[in-house]
Amino acid sequence: PQLTNIRRDQSFITWLVAINQASREHFILKTIKWRMQLQIEIDPGKPLGQRAKLLEPTAQEQPQILARKEPIPPNAMVKPNANDAQVLMWRPETGKPVVVIPPKL
Repeated sequence: PQLTNIRRDQSFITWLVAINQASREHFILKTIKWRMQLQIEIDPGKPLGQRAKLLEPTAQEQPQILARKEPIPPNAMVKPNANDAQVLMWRPETGKPVVVIPPKL
C-alpha cells in the first residue's frame, strides 16, 4: 500500500525552571502544556515537491500555562532525545492499528 494520509497528534509539557547553582536544587516556575495536531494528504502520483498538502488544522491551539505546577519526571532531566519517546502507528482503514516502532523506554 502507498502512503496517502498522515495524522499527527502530539502533546508536550515544558517546564520553566530556576536552578540554584550552589545546591543544584530545581524550582519549577511555570508548567506549559501544548499540543500539535495536523493532517497531511499525500498524492503519490504527483511529482516530488507537490505530493503533500496540509488539510488541517489551519491554526494550532495556543500553549497553556497550567495553574498547577506539574512535577518534572526524572527522564525529563536527562539529555533530550525526542526520538526515543516517539511511536509510529499504522492505522489501516480496516483492521486494528499496529505499533510499527514502539517507544524506547
